Amino acid sequence: MLVLVAPGQGAQTPGFLTPWLDLPGVEDRLRAWSDAIGLDLVRYGTKADAEEIRDTAVAQPLLVASALISSRQLFATPEDFAARVGAAAGHSVGELAAAALTGVLPDEAAMALVRKRGLAMAEAAAVTETGMSALLGGEPDVVLPHLEKLGLTPANVNGAGQIVAAGTAAQLAALAEDKPEGTRRVVPLKVAGAFHTVHMAPAVSVLETAVAELSAAAPHTRYVSNKDGAAVASGQEVVDRLVGQVANPVRWDLCMETFKELGVTAMIEAAPGGTLVGLAKRALPGVKTLALKTPEDLDAARELIAEHASPAAENSAG
Repeated sequence: MLVLVAPGQGAQTPGFLTPWLDLPGVEDRLRAWSDAIGLDLVRYGTKADAEEIRDTAVAQPLLVASALISSRQLFATPEDFAARVGAAAGHSVGELAAAALTGVLPDEAAMALVRKRGLAMAEAAAVTETGMSALLGGEPDVVLPHLEKLGLTPANVNGAGQIVAAGTAAQLAALAEDKPEGTRRVVPLKVAGAFHTVHMAPAVSVLETAVAELSAAAPHTRYVSNKDGAAVASGQEVVDRLVGQVANPVRWDLCMETFKELGVTAMIEAAPGGTLVGLAKRALPGVKTLALKTPEDLDAARELIAEHASPAAENSAG
């Protein structure tokens, strides 16, 4: 049983799209999306520095574009994807890539929506100086009360001993000085705001308007939601969850529990891969994993697909 996942914000690095532009048709597709959403994906993905691509309004479209470009190299058609992938999910903004890959939204609609999402979240983040920090190690029953005491939100419960706290700069500074018992490290993340918290409430309103005229199709492949790890069979519910998720915690731990229940044997993480594969190695022992970083990883990914592709009869989106 093969699962395909798409990474979230913080996975981007300067120049990470550069090698993908050597593939036939990729630059043309990126330029078409760039024109449609008013953002030069090619420049930001190849020439921009770390600070430029830390900007939420830039990072989010870049990540969805990269996930789509890299995944489309492996599956020629939606039917091909549906026949071989048992489930798909994305972490935070990666959910929009998963929605496109499972047929809920056309690629162009997903890119337009992620551009609006990025702009709205950047605007919400500008109201107060906020951010996010990853806590490595520690037990949830110790970490979560400690975060609550400091006024922080567990914005990402990632499993594998990782919880991401979000809140104001002052709250995060207090966390750095006062780690929960058992936590090895507190690592500030390369993001520009307290995503998946009440600080993002203004962005929810913007997205509710943005999706009002979208036509969502039922997913052709299981779509596993960040809200609660559930496999969602309704396209409209997927879209509704995409909107609400902006201000609610990401439960990646529950997504991985669902993968386990489904009998996952292999996971591929779309470019720029690495973060979700790292979590899976700790939380899903025995599952083969592969992170797409450059086109040089595609042949190994194809071999993994050939070995672990899900029989079509078992791949129901319901």
